[in-house]
Amino acid sequence: MAKTLVQEFTKGLWDEIPPFRLVLGLCPVLAVTKTVENGIGMGLATTFVLVCSNILVSSLRKVIPPKVRIACFIIIIATFVTVVELVMQAFTYPLFLKLGIFIPLIVVNCIVLGRAEAFASKNGIIASLADGLGIGIGFTLALGALGAVRELFGTGILTIWEKPIQIFGPSFQPFTFMIEAPGAFICLGLMLCVMNMMGSK
Repeated sequence: MAKTLVQEFTKGLWDEIPPFRLVLGLCPVLAVTKTVENGIGMGLATTFVLVCSNILVSSLRKVIPPKVRIACFIIIIATFVTVVELVMQAFTYPLFLKLGIFIPLIVVNCIVLGRAEAFASKNGIIASLADGLGIGIGFTLALGALGAVRELFGTGILTIWEKPIQIFGPSFQPFTFMIEAPGAFICLGLMLCVMNMMGSK
């Protein structure tokens, strides 16, 4: 039992890490990772929704009629997204403004809905908790890593909790291309390449 739970948790950290292995949720991955702060903020918000919706879907899996399960899943997910949105407005308003429309769009994020349909609706509460937490942390790490690479080479600094940290010296010429939309695609592609090379070995 414990071994199974560990496997469910750790699969999201490498084997099924959403952007790089499952290639899911790429819209927020590409849109909000101009800075490491934005990436981690989006990842944590998605993790909260993912964990809570997994637990509730798993709890109600024998009650929800199969014919309306997707509609019920979306209502559950939307409820937790609303909670995240209100909490962020109250406590992290500058970050909420930066993430903008991508917070409400967690409702239709294929990672969250996919885990509800593929895992939580078929497994127990503890296993669903482990699955959601693992996938969520993996997603957060992926967004943070992509944001760090883009911000570091695009500006020469890293922003942690609204505090910019200068990494390179004043002579550094930033690759501003990295913080533009095409740079997001290039950076994601290169990171996918590295992940696949490491996976093949």
